[in-house]
Amino acid sequence: MTADPGQLRDAMAAFVAHLHRAYLDQARLLPVGEQAALPLVRAGEVTVLAVGVRHLHVLATPDRLPVPQGPEVEIAGEMPGLRWTVRFFDPVVVPSLGLLDESEGPASAEVRRVLGVGEVVYHLSVSPGGGLSAHHAQHAGTALANQHAASHRDHETIRSLAGSKAALADELALAERLGMHRAMRLLAQEIAPRDERVAEVCADAGADDTAVRQALLAAVRNPAGSPR
Repeated sequence: MTADPGQLRDAMAAFVAHLHRAYLDQARLLPVGEQAALPLVRAGEVTVLAVGVRHLHVLATPDRLPVPQGPEVEIAGEMPGLRWTVRFFDPVVVPSLGLLDESEGPASAEVRRVLGVGEVVYHLSVSPGGGLSAHHAQHAGTALANQHAASHRDHETIRSLAGSKAALADELALAERLGMHRAMRLLAQEIAPRDERVAEVCADAGADDTAVRQALLAAVRNPAGSPR
């Protein structure tokens, strides 16, 4: 039996609402300055794109998008401190999505490229058969808030220890936020050019951006590897 598209959209909208509530609840446990720095809190209003390829992609962007056209559908949501609109995309709405190969896993960067989305506040991928329950959403929202808080603290520390390379540290934070993986690695190596661990992580195709950031954080904290 094929699921009703309207029910699937309602389930997705409920998932996003639970995710955002969990994120904001977790954010309120932080000092007010850190709360304000969290990407979702700072944005205040986002568009959430629910993109169905082989995997389901849920990504939020503060970028303004044109009004829905043709078969596009949107569902608005709001809670204190945050407003959002959920919009739905699949190969029927955007035929180029049908050309993406996700046989070996989520093609997150390609999904963003096809949709032309620049800055992303968060990007989650749900495998086929994955849950969209309130429990999954609450777990994801709490984890996202914690990840964003840790990232903010790391980048603040890197910048404070980068000395004359503070501007590069700002670019590094922006590169991570925009998902510019290669740029982030180049900047990390420029900030700590003599650190072997940074070079090793940056050369590792399997290392994610968090690993790069943490390697650089360790480097700038180590006086022997200080970039000043």
